[in-house]
Amino acid sequence: MSTKIRPLQDRVILKRVKEEEKSKGGIIIPDTAKEKPMEGEIIEVGPGRTSDEGKRTPLEVKKGDRVLYGKYSGTEVTVNGEEYLIMRESDIFAVIQKA
Repeated sequence: MSTKIRPLQDRVILKRVKEEEKSKGGIIIPDTAKEKPMEGEIIEVGPGRTSDEGKRTPLEVKKGDRVLYGKYSGTEVTVNGEEYLIMRESDIFAVIQKA
């Protein structure tokens, strides 16, 4: 059975981008020494925030965007063995543009 997560309001669900296993010098970095990456790919986006007047403000980010976010942003969740982060759009600093 496949479980799908749908974020609410101005929240997004993203998956962290894997870091390199080796340093540039070829040294293998153990999991305990790695910092969690602050870059991820958006998996799902919520419908947006509802204003006091009842109007929906859509999010600026979209599914598939690669983004940079704060080091301690979001809430970690595990669904079907996969790790995700749920955070507000305001916790995202930038969208990474492809050159």
